[in-house]
Amino acid sequence: MLAIKQKMPRPSRRQFLVGAAATGAGLTIGFHVPMGPASRALAAGTVNPINAYLRIAPDGAVMVLSAHMDGGQGIYTGVATLVAEELDADWSQLRVEGAAGNPQLYGNVTWGGTAQGTGGSSSIPSSWDRYRRAGAVARTMLVGAAADAWGVPKSEIRVEKGVVSHASGKSAGFGELADRAAGLAPPSEVKLKDPSAWIYIGNEKLGRLDSVAKTTGAQQFPIDVRLPGMLTAMLARPPLFGAKVRSFDAEGPKQVPGVVDVVETPRGVAVVARDTWSAIKGREALTVEWDETGAETRGSADLMAQYKEQARTGNAAVARAEGDAAGALAGAAQVLEAEFEFPYLAHAAMEPLDAVARFENGMLEIWAGHQMPDLYQAVGAEIMGIDPAQVKLHVMTPGGFFGRRAVPDADVIVEVVSVLKATGAKAPIKVLWSREDDTTGGRYRPMYYHTIKAGLDAEGNPVAWQHRIVGQSILAGTPFESMLVENSVDQTSVEGASNLPYAVPNLLVDLVTTDAKVPVLWWRSVGSTHTAYSTEVFIDELAQAAGRDPVEFRRVLLRDHPRHLGVLNLAAEKAGWDTPLPEGRFRGVAVHESFSTYVAQVAEISLTDDGGIRVERVVCAVDCGVPINPDIIRAQMEGGIGFGLGAILKGEISLDGGRVEQANFDSYRVLTIDEMPGVEVHIVPSTEAPTGVGEPGVPPIGPAVANAVFAATGKRIRVLPFSLHEFRTA
Repeated sequence: MLAIKQKMPRPSRRQFLVGAAATGAGLTIGFHVPMGPASRALAAGTVNPINAYLRIAPDGAVMVLSAHMDGGQGIYTGVATLVAEELDADWSQLRVEGAAGNPQLYGNVTWGGTAQGTGGSSSIPSSWDRYRRAGAVARTMLVGAAADAWGVPKSEIRVEKGVVSHASGKSAGFGELADRAAGLAPPSEVKLKDPSAWIYIGNEKLGRLDSVAKTTGAQQFPIDVRLPGMLTAMLARPPLFGAKVRSFDAEGPKQVPGVVDVVETPRGVAVVARDTWSAIKGREALTVEWDETGAETRGSADLMAQYKEQARTGNAAVARAEGDAAGALAGAAQVLEAEFEFPYLAHAAMEPLDAVARFENGMLEIWAGHQMPDLYQAVGAEIMGIDPAQVKLHVMTPGGFFGRRAVPDADVIVEVVSVLKATGAKAPIKVLWSREDDTTGGRYRPMYYHTIKAGLDAEGNPVAWQHRIVGQSILAGTPFESMLVENSVDQTSVEGASNLPYAVPNLLVDLVTTDAKVPVLWWRSVGSTHTAYSTEVFIDELAQAAGRDPVEFRRVLLRDHPRHLGVLNLAAEKAGWDTPLPEGRFRGVAVHESFSTYVAQVAEISLTDDGGIRVERVVCAVDCGVPINPDIIRAQMEGGIGFGLGAILKGEISLDGGRVEQANFDSYRVLTIDEMPGVEVHIVPSTEAPTGVGEPGVPPIGPAVANAVFAATGKRIRVLPFSLHEFRTA
């Protein structure tokens, strides 16, 4: 999602620790991110999850309050693993909830610590230090409590699987010691385990905490929220991006049984009813006249034609310049050129956008899947005209993020609070988007156009690389613009290209930022969704022109990048790159780094009788630093491959006269289960600090498949999706 790569200086232990407090309900451990004023220790006699990272209850349960939200990527299990490791808890004791309401405590460390957010595969890097320290502090205090109670030295106390014991035979569970521990002064220094002593970090058999609930259907998603007296609202939104409500006729909806109100909001007209079906039928009966002055009326073909013209004539901002690319191209023995076209893409999460809001006794409560909780808290407060402290967020696990629930201007939160206010806050309100709303409602991965030109010398070595990217800015007008737009370059547009790892002495990467009213947003792996494709397909073209094997060609050019080289070599080895394939099978390879995680993939494909392709097998190698949860790493690589594969094979949002042509999964097609290839994931052992895995599995799959298609057909696919093309054996 967010491609924010700002790093904080590593805090000292003393800086990091704020305190713990005695409570009647066990031990509560609180810290803060050391970028603002220190949070005070909790007042005695209170249990306030907004001021803590973990709580130990009298029954021994360990509740971890996660600064990062889980949308299916498994971060709740990840942070629990970090705490359990240093606490020496039994895995069965761990529980996790999403925390919100205090950016000083829960700020994303990798973004600078001043705002809470989940995205950019940053959750594990942001949690790595502080959640291990939370576990270590709690363990130290439990040991101190046992030593005091039993009159023995701390050094003789043992903690294992949630039991504190002494050689004398005395033992106690965490819950029995929690109150006594809470009364002790917290340690100013804690020593973290040596990796040789880890029992949970890197454990291949450690299961996810949410597997049972999701398997049995017990998991509660935002769409499942039911409150007494709750009403449901469906919004009629403009059919053209940038249009506004001019007038509407509410008489039709009011004739529908179950409809109780029709109100205008900043995002459209809401039909409010006692149930979802009545709200849907009421919206169908609604007549709205739209003011389309200034709305986007161009179609996809018009936009792409303008992008191509702007690539030739537009004012390009330089993202990276080394040497003299133009001069080296002029003197090259061989020059190759390519153009790439990428469509808008929808997020297509399994759970469409939804949220519930209630206003009672001066407090606004919001139930939703939050990727930016403190931002949504501020937005809700502003709409209701109250202080942010009067907003309580119920952080829930949604059916998928992919960046769609990290909207800086908070789509569904604006809608649900606006409807609540417009109806007089007489009852709780749920705003629900249908699948069609979700597909046509914007916030897409932007459309892009790329041109690349490269030169080879007489020996086939690259001497020049010139890469221009044309597309909309995700960051323009958002709170993140000042952080990630430098010298007119939106870093989310060029990442994956501006940091090209290949050894090319003369290199130029620049960007032409276009203007359109189609709402765009980060999408799983952000800029690397398109830059990995263009760069890795074109590198294959250079290898072909040089008469070299694609893997060997990359090895030479990655000689100064050992982690790229490591995953490339591992994937090639496990895929049997140098061994013959069965008849009718073809291979392609790609390697890419995104969010400081390195992934290489080898794809095997076959051609179908109807002119299509089938991806049969994918071998994936990943280097994400210390592997916290190997099972989750594999799952995220598998999921990323399926997500990316569906996008490159079928994914396309197209506009005709400004109107989106796709509506549901019959027209915006995603990968089906029978189309999922066999996937093998190999994790590189590492002692480097851990990085995230939610997104980096996506970028390499497209170019790996495209390069396999070339091996099969001799055809380079430069216009996506693949469904626009027919494939026959060369």
